[in-house]
Amino acid sequence: MLRPSPLVEQAAAHLREQITAGVWPVGAKLPGETTLARELGVGRSTVREAIRALTGAGLLRTRQGAGVFVVATEPAEDLRARLRRASVVDVYEIRMMIEVRAAELAAERRTDEDLAVLDAALAARNRAVAEASDEVFVDADIALHVAAVTAAHNPLLADLFAEFVPVLRAGLLDLVRLVDARAADAEHGRAAHAGLVRAIRDRDPGAARAVIDAELRQTLAYLQGG
Repeated sequence: MLRPSPLVEQAAAHLREQITAGVWPVGAKLPGETTLARELGVGRSTVREAIRALTGAGLLRTRQGAGVFVVATEPAEDLRARLRRASVVDVYEIRMMIEVRAAELAAERRTDEDLAVLDAALAARNRAVAEASDEVFVDADIALHVAAVTAAHNPLLADLFAEFVPVLRAGLLDLVRLVDARAADAEHGRAAHAGLVRAIRDRDPGAARAVIDAELRQTLAYLQGG
């Protein structure tokens, strides 16, 4: 019998041990809630919450009218965990996919409020190129890109991009410190980012796409050692 607290965590851990040990292999159907509650010495509501937790971890799946089945023996790795161990180049390639489409949507959907945010972010980035520390420069650069993604008015897209920001920040800081990226950015970067904001202002999805694609490809080339 399990200790009284925390019951859900203990129940989930016990069920996971049973799955990992092969008591219930992939494809197996778990016993009913009543049976599991009796075996674990807890209430059915506790069993239900434990099953919900393991379902969220990708180990179990509930089939309506059929029961609960084992679908994996190891928990699914969430996006943040994958990003932490991914290479910055891999992350950057996905960033390009997100931002190119986001720029197009921003050009189609932007509001006057979005433009005000983009203008302020662009001004802050321009100041940071020459005047600020590496950290402030990278943060200002990312803030402008966040503003562009936000202007696409797709909350899921914005949330997905936000997941990438910590890894992007670390990679860009390394890049700035390893090569004279800020000096190279002084002309090209200013023009490219101003062009992005202008394309969004002009509601020109094609131009927005072209500008952000070229800008991100250049940074990816730096990251790849080109």
